[in-house]
Amino acid sequence: MPSEKLSPAAVTEQLTRMGDWTLRHEKLHLQLRFPDFITAFEFMSKVAVLAEAAGHHPEWSNVYNRVEINLTTHDAGGITMQDFDLAEKIDSVLTEDTSHR
Repeated sequence: MPSEKLSPAAVTEQLTRMGDWTLRHEKLHLQLRFPDFITAFEFMSKVAVLAEAAGHHPEWSNVYNRVEINLTTHDAGGITMQDFDLAEKIDSVLTEDTSHR
């Protein structure tokens, strides 16, 4: 069973704790730039392992050294705590590797 969709007020409150994450098209959004493609791909590989373990997968794209991530819980019809949990895990990967901008 999916997490419950958060109210707009709850999303706004959670976002205040999320650093570079923003709200874009009713999804949690993060845009990153890395030194090169290999570094961007390494980051995505680490996140893929975390996402698979959590059973919650990002919408994302990669063009050369740029990675864009969007998080939403489709089954709930919006943002849930599951999205914020994955965002925190993604942030932990970024903390380990400060090569992004």
